[in-house]
Amino acid sequence: MKRFLSLLLLLALGVTAGWFARPQFSPQAGPGSSGGKGERRVAFYQSPMHPWIKSDKPGKCTICGMDLTPVYEGNRGFDSEAGLVTLPPSSIQVTGIASTPVERTPIVRVLRVAGTIDDDATRHRLLTAWAGGRIDKLFVNYVGAEVREGQPLAQIYSPALLSATREYRVLAGKGANDPGMMASARKRLERLGLTAAQIDALPSSKEDSASIEILAPVSGTVVSRDVYEGQYVEEGARLFEIGDFATMWFVFDAYERDLAWLAVGQEVEVTVRARPGRSWKAPITFIDPNLNESTRSAKVRVDLPNPLLDRNGRLERELFHRLYAEGRVTLSSLPVLSAPRSAVLQAGPEPIVFVDRGGGAYERRTIRLGRIGDTRAEVLEGLADGDLVVTQGNLLLDAQSELMRDPATADPALTANATTGTHDAQPPGLLPHAPEPLLALAADLAAALAADDLAAYNAAAKRSHEVTPASEKSLAAEPKLERFAAQLRAVGHLAEAADLTAARKAVHAFNTAVAGVVLAASPGEGGYRVFECPMTAGAFPGAPPSGRWIQRETAAKNPYFGKAMLDCGSEVKR
Repeated sequence: MKRFLSLLLLLALGVTAGWFARPQFSPQAGPGSSGGKGERRVAFYQSPMHPWIKSDKPGKCTICGMDLTPVYEGNRGFDSEAGLVTLPPSSIQVTGIASTPVERTPIVRVLRVAGTIDDDATRHRLLTAWAGGRIDKLFVNYVGAEVREGQPLAQIYSPALLSATREYRVLAGKGANDPGMMASARKRLERLGLTAAQIDALPSSKEDSASIEILAPVSGTVVSRDVYEGQYVEEGARLFEIGDFATMWFVFDAYERDLAWLAVGQEVEVTVRARPGRSWKAPITFIDPNLNESTRSAKVRVDLPNPLLDRNGRLERELFHRLYAEGRVTLSSLPVLSAPRSAVLQAGPEPIVFVDRGGGAYERRTIRLGRIGDTRAEVLEGLADGDLVVTQGNLLLDAQSELMRDPATADPALTANATTGTHDAQPPGLLPHAPEPLLALAADLAAALAADDLAAYNAAAKRSHEVTPASEKSLAAEPKLERFAAQLRAVGHLAEAADLTAARKAVHAFNTAVAGVVLAASPGEGGYRVFECPMTAGAFPGAPPSGRWIQRETAAKNPYFGKAMLDCGSEVKR
């Protein structure tokens, strides 16, 4: 027992001696500092949440307040020159990184569109009065009636018709001794709208019949009726409009980015809410080559059969005129070099992928894309057939590459000293720029209303019809701003206002859209600031509780109340 206690005491003394003899390292050693043998050298300090914030000494991230973490030399895991991220096998298994080869496959995309069911414009007839007179009787007196060719629609008394029919009867009664006069009288009746059958029946009709029936020139559906019984009409007056609904058009808008996919003959599946569970499949028959300048879209047409159905003894077309409809177009390209969409990251102005080089090495590579499908994207440059691209875990690799990037090789704009706070709240260059004319217009409108100057507001509002379409194109071209393009299209055309209240009501939605653009764009965009008033409920009828606007000045100048409450509002920080 005594020998055992002696050994235990000697072991304790040895451990104590080893502790005091250990090399002393400073946890706050800065870059380039070195201690004893085996000490790791700190390359720089970096924010774990905002990797573009780096410093040469310890501190806190000026965005999130977290402690900066040291990045040691020889353990960065990122080769900035080769663009390689290297991970040990254990990390690959834990993070679940998976790769897929680049292949030559068709790009498949399902395009969902919305439009309306319209009538076939080539099978449309407008019936007018060929001679002035009085409508004595209507045989069809409601819109939507189905009529057949030759069916009486109305009865008209016309002095010109009466004179021409009497002349024809007289000539016919004489046995047509003068064929030239008979042909001339017949031609006159044809020009007054009588059919050949009506003219042939004149000699046997009653002499005192002073009214002539107006017949349907085609079979179809009455789209409009513009006369009543007893109404006097002049020559050329509209009487009826008839559309042949046996074939209907599904018309939808195709935007510029979709036109490369569409072609005449492609099949479209059409559905309408008025006929749940029913669908129609028909090919595209026409693509309008004239684009709408404001929406940057072209009209596309699909012809749909529309038979008559007997519903409880009443004839009815399956598709109604001007129904809202939705369509699905399955688009497929020829086989092209493509990568899974999940492999593509769009963190900056150019898309990137990580190529699996084997052995835990992943290369960060910039590529150029073509058409984007539902699951795959066409690769124009940057990859070759058979390359392995990371489809799962690539976000982790991108974060690792940014975290371990050497400040000396990184973008200077992203490596500002974290201890001085010389950086933006978002990484510069990753956010797009807002259209300057749009911001200038919004600021001018707000300034005019803040000064209660209606004339200046109306003068600025006229510019919206030129600025809005151009700005919409610019926004649509930026992936991070394109959601504002449709919003701007709906509210960006400002009409002349009759008074300040109407102007403030009209500009509110426009201000909201532009403020959203500024907050989503690069910080400090042209010196414009976003302000918000929390008391706009009484500014104009139907006003919401708060309203935003943009301005150039640092002090609030409220456009919703003007001089009555000019300084009501505070700046909206990002």
